[in-house]
Parts: sequence; C-alpha cells; structure tokens
Amino acid sequence: MRAGDIVSFAAASLLRARGRTVLMLLAMSIGVSAVVILTGLGEGARRYVTGEFASLGTNLVIVLPGRSETTGGGGAAALMAGETPRDLTVDDYLALTHSALVRRAAPIMVGSAGAAYGRLERESTVVGTTNENIKVRHLEMDRGKFLPPGDPSLAVNVCVIGEKVRQELFGNKQALGEWLRLGDRRFRVIGVLASGGRSIGVDIQELVIIPVASAQALFNSPGLFRILVEARDRDVMSRLQDQIRKTVAKRHQGEEDVTVITQDAVLATFDNILRALTFTVGGIGAISLGVAGILIMNVMLVAVSQRTREIGLLKAVGASGRQIVLLFLSEAVLLAVFGGLLGLCLGYLGTVAIHGAYPVLDSQAPMWAVIAALVVSSLTGLVFGIMPARRAAAMAPVAALGG
Repeated sequence: MRAGDIVSFAAASLLRARGRTVLMLLAMSIGVSAVVILTGLGEGARRYVTGEFASLGTNLVIVLPGRSETTGGGGAAALMAGETPRDLTVDDYLALTHSALVRRAAPIMVGSAGAAYGRLERESTVVGTTNENIKVRHLEMDRGKFLPPGDPSLAVNVCVIGEKVRQELFGNKQALGEWLRLGDRRFRVIGVLASGGRSIGVDIQELVIIPVASAQALFNSPGLFRILVEARDRDVMSRLQDQIRKTVAKRHQGEEDVTVITQDAVLATFDNILRALTFTVGGIGAISLGVAGILIMNVMLVAVSQRTREIGLLKAVGASGRQIVLLFLSEAVLLAVFGGLLGLCLGYLGTVAIHGAYPVLDSQAPMWAVIAALVVSSLTGLVFGIMPARRAAAMAPVAALGG
C-alpha cells in the first residue's frame, strides 16, 4: 500500500465520521490557539517593557538616592533613629558632569501640581530638569524650544508642556508665550513636546517640564528623584558606575548611600523575567494539547470498536498488521496537523483582537512558539494514536468480521 493510498484512505475515513472529526479538530485547535495567544501575550509584554526602557535613551547609568541593599536590620534601626537616606542634590549632579567618561547628564525631579490657564485647570506631572535632558532622553519638540541652557541653580520661570496639556488648557489658542500657573507660581510656555507615547508608565503628552531649580522651589525640596548619566560609550559603563559611587561617596562624607544601576541591567532583568513568563504560559497552553491528545486516543479507541468489520475486511483482503497501524496512525496525525493549522488561524485572530483592544501590546507570538505548537500537536496525534492503531492491528480477521 502506497503512502498516497494510506493518506487517501485515512482522509475518507475522517470525512465519513464528520461529527467525531470536528470534535477532535476542535480539541486540537483550542490547544494550539491557547499556546499561540498566551505566548503572544507574554512576548507582547516583553516587547512593551523593552520599548519603554529603550525610550529612556542609550548607554544610561541611573543614580538613585539610598542603598538598594539592607544589612543587619539597619534599615529599621535607621528609621527608629530618625535617619533618612541622604538627598541627591544639584551639586552632586554637577560633580558627576566633570568626569571624562560622561557624555552628558540630567538631574530629575518629579512631582504633581495643578496646571492652570485662565479658568481651566488639570492635574499634571511636573518634571524638573535641565537642557541636557532632551538629548539624554531623546525627546523631540513639536514647536518652540526646550529649556534654555545655563546654571541649573537658577530658577527660570519657563516651561515646556506636552501636547495633551496644550490641547486641554489652550485648545486652538497659541500656547507659546502664554503664562501657565503651576501651584502658586507662573511659568511662560516656551515649547510643546512632540507626541511621544509613554515612557516607563509616564505619558509624555501629560508632562510639564520646568528648570530643576524652579521645581525645587515649587515643591520646597532640594532632593532629586534621580540623576540620568549618559556614558561616553558602552565600553566605559562599568568604570563609570564605580566612578559615580566614589564621587558621590566623597561628597557624602565617605558614605556610599546611592544606588547606581545601568539601563541595560534593569532591562536584562525584566527581559529574563518576561521570557520565563512567556515559557510558563506557553507550557500552560501546551497542557491543553495533552488533553486534546487524550481525547483523540479515547475517541479513536471507540472508533476501533465501531469499525471492527472494516478492520476485518482489510485483513481479509491481505492488509498486514503494520498497514493497519499506519492507517489508524495516519488518521490521528491528519487530525493533529489540520487541528494545529486551524489552531494557528484561531490564535492569529486572537492576537489581532488583543492588539486591537490594547494597541500598546504587540501580541505577536514568537516563531519558536508557532513551530513548537505545530510539532507538539503532530507528536501528540502520533503518540496518542499508537494505542488505538495497535488495538486495531491485533484483531483477528474472523473475529473482526463477525463483530
């Protein structure tokens, strides 16, 4: 019996039992589509987080106030003693800019304040920084200009606003040159940021950016939220981290009380976590493939008992046990393959629907997941089809014809 004859016979058998075939195709397709959709969600989350960190800039070292580790209950003891982490200051930022390893740096202060123009007011995220931030963060201007360069200790009453802030407060009116009130202070609008989506959960369009000294006065605090330092190139990142720690420790009476991390280190951590999550949810989806395989085996075992006369006739005309096994295995594999292809289509439609509902998630399943789903579904059909096929091959011709 030729391979074409075996496939043709298996396909004809499946078409004769349409109800049983549809049931098994549905079970297999659900398993494959679950793998595709779940891995697509995991991969979409990974791409989203990667893109968020990439939007911060390149070759970045992030300096945060306070130590990241705790030792011997010191954190609780410090709180009991009334101690708090030492603030990062503008002077710390200026000290870091003197390094030959630094291309540029920007201090960051973050707070919230009511932004008002005329009778209109909205709550906005206010960022205090310097002119260098536009290059460090790769921001773009839609109109006007960014914060002016100069001494960061001087409080200049100018601001740059996001597009959403401009629309809600100024509408069709020209925003440049107008005075915006933040809290109890007034700032002249000198620029509008281009619509740049989101960056680490902050909507660029909802920002109001002011000079760092103005932010210190507005929030009545000298402490910085963090300092962003852009290295001269990637090769000096490790040296720059050590130099930052030493520079700040020298300014803080010998105490190393800051956390210095690289953008790449944070990104790699999240990337590893989200890759593990993708594999995990893919494995959960693959469990449904095992359930579908058990269903195929049970349904085909029932089918063997219902097709005893057909099996007996095949043996009577000379079909060997090996050929009987091939016929039934072919049916199982055809079910698995076509079920897998149907599952891929359903999974693709599912990822498209998710992307439509949540555009920030590029929920496209990775190629390894697609290939793995097809391979596993085919192997599932093969493995779980062996028992029914052997049972059919073991039947005696006379007994089968008599059944």
